[in-house]
This record gives sequence, C-alpha cells and structure tokens, in this order.
Amino acid sequence: METQIRFATKADSGEILDFIRELAVYEKLEDQVVVTKEALEATLFGERAFAEVLFAIEGGVKCGFALFFHNYSTFLGQPGIYLEDLFVRPEHRKKGYGKKLLSHLAQLAIERGCGRLEWSVLNWNQTAIDFYMSLGAEAQDEWTTHRLSGKRLVSVAAKGLLKGQ
Repeated sequence: METQIRFATKADSGEILDFIRELAVYEKLEDQVVVTKEALEATLFGERAFAEVLFAIEGGVKCGFALFFHNYSTFLGQPGIYLEDLFVRPEHRKKGYGKKLLSHLAQLAIERGCGRLEWSVLNWNQTAIDFYMSLGAEAQDEWTTHRLSGKRLVSVAAKGLLKGQ
C-alpha cells in the first residue's frame, strides 16, 4: 500500500482534535489542552485560516498528522513554514510516516517560495531529536523561546493601552 498525504478538511476537525490530544498525552501536557472542535473549525477552516493540517493515511487509516503555518524571515525576505505539531500514532511509528510528512512539507515550502522549514522539539524528547537529526536538521541552540499567554499576555497588552499606544 502507498501512503497518501492529504490536506485536512473541516470534516476532519474531530480527528485533528484527537491527534492533538494524543500528542499532548505523549508530551505529558494533556492538562493544557483546552481547544475544542469548534475552535479548530473556526481557526483552521473559517474565514481566515491560521494554520493547515496534513494527514499521512495508509489503507484509509490516519497514521500521523502535521499542523503548520507560515512565518516570515526578515533576513531572507521570504516566508517560511513553521511546523507546530508532528505526531505519528505509536502503533504506526518506525514505518516512515513522519519522514513522509516532513518530506511533503519540505516540498510544499519549496513550491511556496519559502526559505526554510523549522520547528521546536522538547529537550527531553530524544527520540524526536534523533529523528530530526537523522534527516539533517540543525538544532538552533543559540535561540531561546519566550512566550506570553493567558493573563500575562492580557497584562502586557493592557500596558500598551494604558500609555495611549
């Protein structure tokens, strides 16, 4: 059987949510998943799509997924693709689905005129790190990710408003 890589549609929203929940369990972050099927439908398939999803399918079974979106490199003057989530279900691992999803994303990046494909990986996830390194990916150790979310995001936004900005 040949693996099919296809874009998700709105009808896949429930299965996308299932993949997100399975990934969260794997990453030991399931308590952080608050997204709903309706939120996915609105943000992935609504008037403005903020991200896209690919599925790896074999014999009608969704084995893996990749959720990604475009970013922009000011240094390159080109868009890029940022891979937010890549997950292959445990029973389908070591069969090439992750490689096929990444290869498809790399081809898509080239077709769309992107200068790079990048992602983050949890420091403890040595299996994923080894997989990415085997493909020739380079760790960007000189960068540290910073995040504002929830109350901190609201607080910083409010500070700008208070100063009349």
